[in-house]
Amino acid sequence: LDKATDVLLSEVPPPAGDKTVLDLGCGWGPIAVGIAAANPNTTVWAVDVNERARDLTVKNAKRHRASVRVVGPDDVPGELLFDEIWSNPPIRIGKDALHVLLATWLPRLTIDGAAYLVVGKNLGADTLQRWLTDSGFPAERIASSRGFRVLRVTRS
Repeated sequence: LDKATDVLLSEVPPPAGDKTVLDLGCGWGPIAVGIAAANPNTTVWAVDVNERARDLTVKNAKRHRASVRVVGPDDVPGELLFDEIWSNPPIRIGKDALHVLLATWLPRLTIDGAAYLVVGKNLGADTLQRWLTDSGFPAERIASSRGFRVLRVTRS
């Protein structure tokens, strides 16, 4: 498990109750599988552009008997909203691409929903927090650990 994802999973409690959650950029699935295993009442969608990553998420979900819907970005129903979005976002895709990614998915939060993002301080966490808030998605730092910031993002 990478340090950033470990920080996110350690600092934010899993969703409680009957929620719909998105793991954005799921990779091999530690966030999606962890959430689904912690709360079987949660509907978890794991999204990644990489087919190999999606395949690994499916295998890991089966191994842990966790129910996760693993899809590509274009396979998520357009009308679907999420109570929570969790992500160790792909910072290395570049600032512009990251902004497009977040501007695409954050509007899919329910009115009272929240996104939880973990970002390295040295990879621009504070700058991203300002950009999110300036873009109409208020972001607050809810934790800081081992060089990473955990941001809670809401809709304005």
